[in-house]
Amino acid sequence: MRTFAVGDIHGGFKALVQVLNQLEIQEEDTIIFMGDYVDGWSESAQVIEFLNNVSQKINCIFIKGNHDVWCQNWLKDKSVNPSWYLHGGKETIDSYEGFSDDEKKQHLIFFENMPFYYLDSDHRLFLHAGFTSMHGVEKEAFSHTFCTDRTLWEMALAIDKKMAKNSANYPKRLTHYKEIYIGHTPTTNYAETVPMKAINIWNVDTGAAFKGRVTAMNIDTKVFFQSDCLPDLYPNEKGRNK
Repeated sequence: MRTFAVGDIHGGFKALVQVLNQLEIQEEDTIIFMGDYVDGWSESAQVIEFLNNVSQKINCIFIKGNHDVWCQNWLKDKSVNPSWYLHGGKETIDSYEGFSDDEKKQHLIFFENMPFYYLDSDHRLFLHAGFTSMHGVEKEAFSHTFCTDRTLWEMALAIDKKMAKNSANYPKRLTHYKEIYIGHTPTTNYAETVPMKAINIWNVDTGAAFKGRVTAMNIDTKVFFQSDCLPDLYPNEKGRNK
């Protein structure tokens, strides 16, 4: 039995299919998607339709990202967040051309059923962005933090790697979980094209929204699989490179 963590997709349906084909998923495997399925490239609605169908055949866990919250709100009441519209929302709206009201309703249900985080039996935490409570995710005051926070990742990058875990200065947030898997902040921001590790946090967002790739990583072996760069798959589009 294998478990894979898949980073941000951002409407890159072609990249998603490339990665899943490399995994050669078996019936007993699990895929945990880290959120931000939409916004950027031109096939956001197609990504959601595909994943909704795949989940009927494969054991999948879909974490909700901040872009997914925006899309969910639009599907629910047609509300268009100005920031969303400028950061991929327009492309997502356009991708729904030709989708029926019933299909959009099914996509809304799909988004509404997504959890903000998942904790497995080995005490590994999966969430889109981060959390701020020193007592762990169960004590987080605001659910939106799970899909917007960057301080968890920034803290892990900045911490002195030589600091002992029993030190009074060691961040309490990092002590609750064996490993933490996130997306949200592209590793390409740090000139890295592959998943990054900082303390016990793995970041699997490898910049698919921009000029990077979609990545899937085996959480036990740390072997990862990647798509082609998204601009190569969508040569006539800009994604979020605006």
